[in-house]
Amino acid sequence: MNCNPTNLRIAAVFATMNRSATAKACIMALARQTRPPQLVMVADNCSTDDTAELLNGLADLPFELVVHAMDENRGNAGGVEVVMDLSFAAGADAVWILDDDSWPREPALEAMLTEPWNPEVVRHALQIDPSTGNFTWPQQIDDGRGGWKLAWCEGDLPHGDLIRSRISWTGALLPREVREAVGPVHGELFIRGEDEEYPWRIERAGFDQAAVRGAVMDHPGPQNVVHWHLLGKSFFFERGLADWKLYYKIRNMVWLKRKQSGDRKALGMAMAYSIAAVVIDGVDRIPLLRRAIRDGWHGRLGKMKD
Repeated sequence: MNCNPTNLRIAAVFATMNRSATAKACIMALARQTRPPQLVMVADNCSTDDTAELLNGLADLPFELVVHAMDENRGNAGGVEVVMDLSFAAGADAVWILDDDSWPREPALEAMLTEPWNPEVVRHALQIDPSTGNFTWPQQIDDGRGGWKLAWCEGDLPHGDLIRSRISWTGALLPREVREAVGPVHGELFIRGEDEEYPWRIERAGFDQAAVRGAVMDHPGPQNVVHWHLLGKSFFFERGLADWKLYYKIRNMVWLKRKQSGDRKALGMAMAYSIAAVVIDGVDRIPLLRRAIRDGWHGRLGKMKD
């Protein structure tokens, strides 16, 4: 069912930890929107800096700001899970999922609300890396032949204001109807997994996703990315990732691939990324890789144990 989006109650949500200046910059970018959200809800993952004081001291905002103090650090996935649920409980018709360092340009939200509203489509902004002018991550878009292709920059997009896409997370505008059908974010993924698992669930539930040409947000991309092709697939590996980031990346990837495609493909994916990690970063990664693969295989999620 389509309807006029003018009166929709929109909540923007993100998680942060010990990045007070970054979180403030995101809130101020939201305050400059030509069509601001009615509610902004921030999950503060037990920051020990001045995050709570700084954000709670912001005045004259065109929306209600709620800084939700998490009981424990649950990473981006857990933080977004909580504030998304709180936002819908507060009456939001749709929730705009952000990162604290994803800063929407002024017309972004208005652009996502110009077309007649379809609550069965998850619209999302285009993420631009300010240092390159290209997409923060390559965007999967409809190739017009029943498949998907990678778009690396705005020039790769086909004509039209709404472009059929998939695997959208940061910048996604999630309608209440989709959330009710798909369920909450899987907070136990912690980080580096919710951005693939939740869009996959949206797609599996039969909902469409669409990039909005006029909605742009600045979001720095990963550094030192290695891109290669294997068995007709594109793989991306970030050289020199911190141990904890690599752990979550591999663990969640193995867990999700096993759910999606079964044991054999999950094992193949784990082997491919393990070989890449060893070749690119060195053999010192092997113990960490074994731990991540083992935990992912057995579904041991949540925060990485010391």
